[in-house]
Amino acid sequence: MPETLLSLVTAELTAPADPRAAAMAGALAAKYPHASRAVLFYGSCLREKNLDGLMLDFYLIVSDYRAAYGKRWLATANRLIPPNVFPFEHNGLIAKYAVLSEADFARLSSPAADNVSVWARFAQPARLLWAADDLARQRAIAAVASATPTLLSLARPMTQEGEALSLWRTGFTLTYNAELRAEKKGRSLSIVDADPDRYRRFGEAALAQGLPPSPPDAPTRWRQLQRRGKWLSIIRLAKASFTYAGGIDYLAWKINRHAGTQIEIKPWQRRWPLIGALTLLPRLFRGGAIR
Repeated sequence: MPETLLSLVTAELTAPADPRAAAMAGALAAKYPHASRAVLFYGSCLREKNLDGLMLDFYLIVSDYRAAYGKRWLATANRLIPPNVFPFEHNGLIAKYAVLSEADFARLSSPAADNVSVWARFAQPARLLWAADDLARQRAIAAVASATPTLLSLARPMTQEGEALSLWRTGFTLTYNAELRAEKKGRSLSIVDADPDRYRRFGEAALAQGLPPSPPDAPTRWRQLQRRGKWLSIIRLAKASFTYAGGIDYLAWKINRHAGTQIEIKPWQRRWPLIGALTLLPRLFRGGAIR
């Protein structure tokens, strides 16, 4: 019997992960006892055997933003420009985590998303390390399972090749142009090349079940996603100067990676992080990261 996409996603999300990452996910959920629904671990650290000194990446899925935060402005920021991003440390490991509601996670993993940020990430391997209950687990799995069809349906009109790996490579190339990325050119192709069997199986299962309808004017849709994605990246970086401890330094680090600059933060920029963030963002344009 052929593997379904849902069964593949479920098996991957529930596969074993580093116990230290799992413990960190549990501690992260405990920070939001009245709102935590699921914690997902994703990114390059999934492939690492030694997590010391690395920045782990998590998504914290919450019931809603008002339940998650004691401060109303944080809930409003998360609702208007999702996600909020925060630093986290636990038992010697460091991480950053993004916060999304269950509703936003489902929407941003689907073709209804107005940017690529979530479905481009969760079309790649991830682990569901903590869930509040079985309903939360099933909702998280369903959201992740919609990411692959979303990516492939948007990629299909942009290539004349219908084979699964070609669709993946086209899709990742397009998504990398829709965000501010520090990785070298060609990184998008190396994602698939690192585990072609995984992407073939997931792609063929998605094609077998049927993809969502592709947009009637795919090139225009991708131009919109790319333009909006880069501006959203800028806005999120500016927002992180408030939500991230030492956020102005985090912002400078991100800009240095994206634009090849060597920004050093001045004391007044740490005192007034919003004004400091506004003075830094033009460096992205001069560095060629925004076009």
